[in-house]
Amino acid sequence: MTDILDDLAWRDLIAQSTDLDELRALLAAGPVTLYCGFDPTAPSLHVGNLIQILVLRRFQKAGHRPIGLVGGATGLIGDPSGKSAERTLNSKETVAGWVERIHAQVSRFLDFGDGPNAATMVSNLDWTGDLGVIEFLRDIGKHFPVNRMLARETVKTRLETGLSYTEFSYVLLQSMDFLELYRRYGCVLQTGGSDQWGNLTAGVDLIRRVEGASAHALTTPLLTKADGTKFGKTAGGETYWLDPELTSPYAFYQFWFNADDRDVEKLLKVFSFRPREEIEDLLKQGGERPAARIPQRALAEEVTTLVHGADETERAIAASRALFGQGALEELDERTLAAALAEVPKVEIPAGDLPPVADLLASSGLCKSKSEARRTITQGGAYVNNTKVASEDAVPSREDLLHGRFLVLRRGKRNVGGVEVKRA
Repeated sequence: MTDILDDLAWRDLIAQSTDLDELRALLAAGPVTLYCGFDPTAPSLHVGNLIQILVLRRFQKAGHRPIGLVGGATGLIGDPSGKSAERTLNSKETVAGWVERIHAQVSRFLDFGDGPNAATMVSNLDWTGDLGVIEFLRDIGKHFPVNRMLARETVKTRLETGLSYTEFSYVLLQSMDFLELYRRYGCVLQTGGSDQWGNLTAGVDLIRRVEGASAHALTTPLLTKADGTKFGKTAGGETYWLDPELTSPYAFYQFWFNADDRDVEKLLKVFSFRPREEIEDLLKQGGERPAARIPQRALAEEVTTLVHGADETERAIAASRALFGQGALEELDERTLAAALAEVPKVEIPAGDLPPVADLLASSGLCKSKSEARRTITQGGAYVNNTKVASEDAVPSREDLLHGRFLVLRRGKRNVGGVEVKRA
């Protein structure tokens, strides 16, 4: 077993801990069972959740036993957030469907084979679904002083805008999860984001009160980008999901490839499983040749492969190269090409005769006007499907349409756009 805490510290993945020295001794003594919970508040997890999944994976690779918990029960309630309004309560049927999807997503990252550190997946609905309210209040509620609950930062923030008893009681349910996993599996460590610190330590305290036993909590810092915006969001607030139907593998790859130079060291440490020496070498190469984006490329390939597999990663790389004239567009499958063009300026046109290239360059936004588009063509800077446009009056033919519906436009070497012909 390796010293997982040293590795996590180097990767800046430790924000808070109940007792690091005691935890280090516990981890060194033998395999430790730990868990992290994921509430089904959407049909998919996102790249922010990926941090916690990979922490479980790191512990397992270090010889410990991870439990992935999906909140089949807590997902019906909602954790009090820093937002001013309560979460929207979803139907039981909706949450049940999301539980299955998230269960499958987390499962892909852990090893469920034989051995002392084989992973386990659970849902907290298994032990709360038939729990009576009187039993819950007698066995769990009595261990939670209200004054301490009111002192929690997330509660104090929300008291000013309104907080229902439903969200107020969330901490009891999460603490009961830790207690239940301690009893069933000997779980003594819970991990999560630093915004979950109050919930995690409440579970530690509940185990001490009920079982007279010691347990631990460990959180990771909340990740933000160098420009101060939230990690895992587009400029417009769109989330990057792990589900390929919600965020295409191409868009997922581009998210990592386009990482700011100021962020790439942090992202490599948090999301890559490369050893320290390799990461430091990639960063050195990036500093010497920033335009080559060597560390970003390595990060994008590794994380996309981890989440979507090697085949999808190869398709994303091929599409990225082909769009910029370094590969054959004709070899891209329709789904990958559509996903790639969804990430660039694109114009949709009705079925029928195609307009001139100059019109398409202007309407796609690659050129500010038709006159600028014609100048670009005359100067040799316009391309359709990576073929230079020779005449300012050129009109693409139906045979030029990729998969019968797409054209790839390019202005110069770096500015790419697209055309999609609507289905008749």
